[in-house]
Amino acid sequence: MKLPFLRTLAALAAASLLPFTSFAAGLADQVAIQTWTLRNLSFEQVVEFAQRHGIKDLQMIDKHMNPKAPMEETRKKKAILDAAGLHVYTFGVAGTSLDKEDNRKLFEFAKLMGIQVIVVEPGDFRIWDNLEALVKEYDIKLAVHNHGIKSLYGNPAIVKQIIKDRDPRIGVCMDIGWVTSANFDAAQVYKDYNGRVYDLHLKDKAIKKTEKGDDVANDTFIGEGQANLKGLFKVLRETGYKGRLAIETDSNDFARQPDDFVTKAKEFVAATDGASVK
Repeated sequence: MKLPFLRTLAALAAASLLPFTSFAAGLADQVAIQTWTLRNLSFEQVVEFAQRHGIKDLQMIDKHMNPKAPMEETRKKKAILDAAGLHVYTFGVAGTSLDKEDNRKLFEFAKLMGIQVIVVEPGDFRIWDNLEALVKEYDIKLAVHNHGIKSLYGNPAIVKQIIKDRDPRIGVCMDIGWVTSANFDAAQVYKDYNGRVYDLHLKDKAIKKTEKGDDVANDTFIGEGQANLKGLFKVLRETGYKGRLAIETDSNDFARQPDDFVTKAKEFVAATDGASVK
């Protein structure tokens, strides 16, 4: 009788650990890197950096992979990435145009690379019409990125207004740092987008008042600023967020020495996600 009883106890113990194991591995496994963080490195150095830091998913900027480069150049770089076990899951922030055929090059690049979402920040609201047509034609998602509150997409209310009647494949790349610098709560903003967040830029900022009363935001190590990351991570788990958290910094100091910045970001995600599940 002892053996079945012990087996039952073991099964129950294993089952009790499943939620923790699943959640603890979840967000840590979803960490990627926005290569703006590595803007001082060459393409080859980016590949080496990602391998060294155990990051498999990359969001490329034009310096490292240009969507409008000759296809042969793109194929060669893709072969290097494939051999290194790396995946370009998206690129951006990609430039866009009122010229639909110019924008088509972005979608052709995405198709070749196996990319499912393109990050954009159109400088003219009229561009959305031809982008939406391309989304429908290629079945590739678009995610609009936000910068500061004074930018076109700095206020989440404006972003929601833009995307609400668009194809559901048009959503948001939410930059956590810039959301925070605009004095919004990242967890609440994510919830308010109601499932339309397709990518996250993992960034943190500290906000200070100048003598004139203006807000000035500067990048910090992830977790040392004012972003509500713990609250956001909780919401990400509750909603089953399937996208990536792309480590990014606007700080030139961090970009000059990105190793510590990326290492601490990964450690923060692993520690905070695990701690908030317990």
